[in-house]
Amino acid sequence: MTFTTAKLCDTYSGVQTLQISEALFQAYGANSTFSGVITTLKTFEDNVLVRAVLEEKVQNRVLVIDGGGSHRCALINNELATLAVNNGWQGIIVYGCIRDSEMIAKLPIGLRALHTHPLQSHKKDHGDRDLLVSFAGVNFKKDNYLYADMDGIIVSETMLS
Repeated sequence: MTFTTAKLCDTYSGVQTLQISEALFQAYGANSTFSGVITTLKTFEDNVLVRAVLEEKVQNRVLVIDGGGSHRCALINNELATLAVNNGWQGIIVYGCIRDSEMIAKLPIGLRALHTHPLQSHKKDHGDRDLLVSFAGVNFKKDNYLYADMDGIIVSETMLS
């Protein structure tokens, strides 16, 4: 699907309920435009569940991670981003930080995060999957649709064509 978030807003605003993310995120990964069906995670400074989810083979999915906005460690690194690419994930949104940004920039995946941080996360295996998570002015819900490009991130309850 070829789209721009600006065109989606022009076409669907007022017709369909669109949620538009606040402009908090930096772009990482080689794919600046991506979309897919949402899978959610809520975790704080712990990426054990992130790895478990990215190990799943998927089609047309985007992982949305509510990392509590932490700037104290990274939830995604090059190894996890590569795992995501190999298993069919279209993109990852991280309300937190990533590391290995130069290597991730070469991977064919869309990735948005608040910032980078060199410290790896804890490994305590805490977190929840498929809950409603809210940040950046958006309620991210499992199986809703996410569209992202360099202009922004849009979430819709239904697929936009």
